[in-house]
Amino acid sequence: MDETCPGHIVVVASGGLDSTTLAHLLHRRGSPLTLLAVDYGQRHRVELDFAKRTADRLNAGFERVDLLGLGRLLTGSALTDRAVDVPDGHYTDERMASTVVPNRNALILDMAVGLAVSRGASAVAFGAHTGDHPIYSDCRPEFVESFTCTSRIANEGSLDSRFQVLAPFLAMTKAQIVSVGAELGVPFEETWSCYRGQVVHCGRCGTCVERREAFSLAGVQDPTAYASTDDSLSGW
Repeated sequence: MDETCPGHIVVVASGGLDSTTLAHLLHRRGSPLTLLAVDYGQRHRVELDFAKRTADRLNAGFERVDLLGLGRLLTGSALTDRAVDVPDGHYTDERMASTVVPNRNALILDMAVGLAVSRGASAVAFGAHTGDHPIYSDCRPEFVESFTCTSRIANEGSLDSRFQVLAPFLAMTKAQIVSVGAELGVPFEETWSCYRGQVVHCGRCGTCVERREAFSLAGVQDPTAYASTDDSLSGW
C-alpha cells in the first residue's frame, strides 16, 4: 500500500470491519477524515451506528444520508428486499449473488465525490478487497480505475488537483485486513458485518462466515458474539 496520503479524505463508512480498518489506517497516516454512511434500506442498518462510533472515536466528521426511497427501487437483493432470504454459507457459494445490491458502490461513491467537491477534499476512499471481486463487480480494480476517470471528468475544474479514489485493500484478503486492523488497534467489537442485522451476528450468512474465517486465518482473536459457529458452513 502507498504510505502517502492526500489531505482531507471522504471515507465510505459502512461500520464494517473493512471500512473501519480503512478509517483507522488513514487516520494513523494523518489525514483529516469525513465518514459518509448511507441508509439505502439495508436490513442491517444497525451497521450505521457502528460507523458513527468510528467517527466519534477518530474525531472525524460524520454524515449520514437517507436513501430509503432508493432502496425501495433496488429489489431482488437479499440486503434490500424482504422477499429475498439472506443465504447461509461461504462467500464462494453461487447463491451469495443474491446479496448484490445493483450499482451500490457507484451510487454511494458518487455521493462521496460530491461531498469531496463541496468540502474541498483530495480523495474518497472505500474498503473493497479481493474477496469482494468474484461477487461484486463494483469492487474490482477496473471499476475503481474507470470510476476515478469519470469523477475527474465530471468535476473538472472543481476537484482538488490531487484527487484520487483510494481503495488500499483492493489486492488484500480479508485476513490481511484483520492483521492490519490488529496492528492499528482497531476495536473489532465495534464493527458490524452480519447481513441479518439482529442483536448479535448470526454467524451463518456469507459475511459472518467470511469474518470468522478472516480472524482464524489471521491468527487474531475474534471478539465477535455469534448466534451460531457452525463450521460446516465454512470453506476453510
